[in-house]
Amino acid sequence: MHFHDGTLNRDYTRYTQRKLLLIHAGLAVLVLAVLYGIASGAARIPVAEVIRSLMGTGASPRFDLIVWQIRLPQVLAAVVAGAGLSVSGAVMQSILRNPLGSPFTLGISHAAAFGAAFAVMILGSGTMTSAGSIAIANPIVTTMAAFSFSMLAALFIVAVSRMRGAKPETMILAGVALGALFTAGTMLLQFFADDVQLAAMVFWTFGDVARAGWQDLAILGGVTAAATLYFLFNAWNYNAVDAGDETAQGLGVNVGRVRLWGMLTASLVTAVIVSFLGIIGFVGLVCPHVVRRLIGGDNRFLLPATVVLGAILLLVADTVARLVLAPHLLPVSIITAFLGAPVFMLLIVKGQRG
Repeated sequence: MHFHDGTLNRDYTRYTQRKLLLIHAGLAVLVLAVLYGIASGAARIPVAEVIRSLMGTGASPRFDLIVWQIRLPQVLAAVVAGAGLSVSGAVMQSILRNPLGSPFTLGISHAAAFGAAFAVMILGSGTMTSAGSIAIANPIVTTMAAFSFSMLAALFIVAVSRMRGAKPETMILAGVALGALFTAGTMLLQFFADDVQLAAMVFWTFGDVARAGWQDLAILGGVTAAATLYFLFNAWNYNAVDAGDETAQGLGVNVGRVRLWGMLTASLVTAVIVSFLGIIGFVGLVCPHVVRRLIGGDNRFLLPATVVLGAILLLVADTVARLVLAPHLLPVSIITAFLGAPVFMLLIVKGQRG
């Protein structure tokens, strides 16, 4: 018996060590991607100069200006947004037991975008800058409007998921309908806008991490970090819900509360990211699936690994967007859509075969 227990302990130790090794390897790749992302762009900076600038040990004033005022906020915004959208998608997939769940596919991103557009155009929380982009003059009003509408979408999805006999396809169809509804609302706002507002809103709708400043980044980082800690704290509950409502209730988990608060928290992260950066699709759908194939569905490891991979994916996509038409800058949402759409279609085809 003791021999059997020792074998199980060794097997479990190897099981956890392999997963932790993959997470640490991902962190190492993320650090390299951050350095390369800061170094890359229309003005190329040697990586050694990037490191010196970050450490404050004698980089040139020109390099310091580019690193600290332009590249570093953009790179960190990509890291934070990728992490937030990915972990939100992973949690939605677990608590809804829906492999196609994500802020984008469930219409929550579009609802948040409508709320942010409503705040910018009707409540006057956005201002047009001389560069032709829109700046969030009142981030609290914008985020609260985005959050309110994303809550409506999230509560609707939760209600659909609790209907008797609701299938994963039902929730996706409901999400598609919500996305179409809120997109139509955004278009209606744009129809009644003047030329300046229209140009600003169309530009703002593109998901682009380059628009985030240090103040925006502080809010994005704070909300994403707090939500991620909440998700990690509830990882065991998500594992239980993943096994089925009856099983989870038998283990003492309040399924309704876990599902509701999980959706609300994921929607808050989505609302904040969308209100500052616009719609960035497919990251929250693709990353959890890739991570599940690498380390399995245990949320204790899935969630931190999804945070790391989401940060890497969006950062790499943003770096590609900066380089592909340099010196012109593409919004990162264009790259994520080109990468994510084929994967999304592949998942649908595989689901149909299953």
